[in-house]
Amino acid sequence: MNALARLRAATGLNLSHEAVERAVRARMAATGNADRERYTAALDAAELAALVELVVVPESWLFRDPQAFAVAATYAQRRLARGGRQLLRMLSVPCAGGEEPYSLAMALADAGVPPAAFAIDGVDLSTACIARAEEGLYGRNAFRGKDLSFRERHFTPAGDDLYRIDPALCRRVRFRQGNLLTSELAPPGSFDVIFCRNLLIYFDGPTTAAAIARLATLLADDGVLLAGYAEVPAFTRNGFTALPYRQAFALRKAGAPPDGPYDGLPLPVGDVAPAVRRRVAAARPAPPPPPSPAPPPPAAAPRPRAVPSASVPAAAPAVAPMAAPVAAPAPAGTLDDARRLADGGRPTEAQAICRDLLARQPENAEAWFLLGLLAGDGAPDQAETALRRCIYLAPDHYDALCHLALLAGRRGDAGGQASLQARAARVWRRRHSDRARS
Repeated sequence: MNALARLRAATGLNLSHEAVERAVRARMAATGNADRERYTAALDAAELAALVELVVVPESWLFRDPQAFAVAATYAQRRLARGGRQLLRMLSVPCAGGEEPYSLAMALADAGVPPAAFAIDGVDLSTACIARAEEGLYGRNAFRGKDLSFRERHFTPAGDDLYRIDPALCRRVRFRQGNLLTSELAPPGSFDVIFCRNLLIYFDGPTTAAAIARLATLLADDGVLLAGYAEVPAFTRNGFTALPYRQAFALRKAGAPPDGPYDGLPLPVGDVAPAVRRRVAAARPAPPPPPSPAPPPPAAAPRPRAVPSASVPAAAPAVAPMAAPVAAPAPAGTLDDARRLADGGRPTEAQAICRDLLARQPENAEAWFLLGLLAGDGAPDQAETALRRCIYLAPDHYDALCHLALLAGRRGDAGGQASLQARAARVWRRRHSDRARS
């Protein structure tokens, strides 16, 4: 078995040939082995682990997508208030360098959840990431939000622009190396909250389904799962139901009771500053979406024309003159209005606003992106066309690239999926390399 096959088997990741080649060349140089066949023949468990470290993507930061932590904290408050369970167990997989599970611990502490009432497991393939997480030491690149007051509450300066997490929070998080697909992480139904974000985008279709099935087994029947933005469609195709909390990307099991602790959480819409975590349970509810538009008179309402279904390459000049979709007259609305409608379970009205925006602003990449997401499973050709239009206008649109990769995998185009995933990974690395230098 060659290095590519062994790495795919060890990680479950749909790794590209190019990514593995870069890792192999780096390890051959590091070990002083110039003979490829000899290196492959001597590829033992220790060397395979070293290769894994080079192909995983450990980049993260504290309070990334803060609304997800607000959902988790408020869910925890409500779950404890209902009684019956004195200790909430939570899982972060993959946990990278500990940024996500520590953010969760801080969110719970700031929401007033007693330390003895929760325990968090952080799991990652990378032993280097686990070691970094256990150290709990972070530089400025880990602090990227608008509100960094949590750093004053939960970190101690350690010199050289480094900060160390509060030891009391460290004690609430247990880190270990493991693989979601193959490791024995916990008995079924052990976790009330699971964070699994931006992992499935690296899997092919069958592996994605297997990973989601494993997560469903680990999650309590009334638990909540927090996913990555581009991964929500994969979960909803595999036994989960999305919860209507904007920017949180939260889900419950499809067969779970709709009135569980996740129902109607009183969360504000938009970015939630960590400084207000303590008040999140009493925060005002999200404002209701605007009223449904009255239908126009039949004589004046042309039938909406679907987004063209032809698949257009991202860089093909033929994409440029594509006309924006024509739709029935829609009330003037903003992209935020469309997002609010979509999050509120009103996709048809959200699509109408997107089409109206694109009729006036055909270069609006974000409107094309949202239109592609809304087309989703019901019209995959339309979804792909809109998303490709998005990356034509914004070639480095990470979320559009990830979602296109999911669509390619679903139709069996493994090569296209790998190419899009590699492109997204390059955007990711370039973006965060630029941030680190700034």
